[in-house]
Amino acid sequence: MLALRPSCEHCDKALPPDSKEAMICSYECTFCESCVWEILKNVCPNCGGGFWHRPVRPSKPRKGNNWLGAHPASDRVVHKPIDRHAHERFAATLEGISPYER
Repeated sequence: MLALRPSCEHCDKALPPDSKEAMICSYECTFCESCVWEILKNVCPNCGGGFWHRPVRPSKPRKGNNWLGAHPASDRVVHKPIDRHAHERFAATLEGISPYER
């Protein structure tokens, strides 16, 4: 089950469970949409994968006990601002490789 982390790892922007700006990689590294496109260039600084919009967990019990009230979002903040120069060098090694092929 997704942790639904509460903020962007780089800029610490709040990303509540219903945020349309939250993006994750396959390891659930969580960044805001602005950081993903403007700073990270769709390259996860932790694994090199790409990002996709994080799904929104239902806010009401629509089927069984599968909802935010029964399975709340994480309150664990992961704030590791990116070293932009190091990330640019790392991202350059993946330039031209689709996120689906990394």
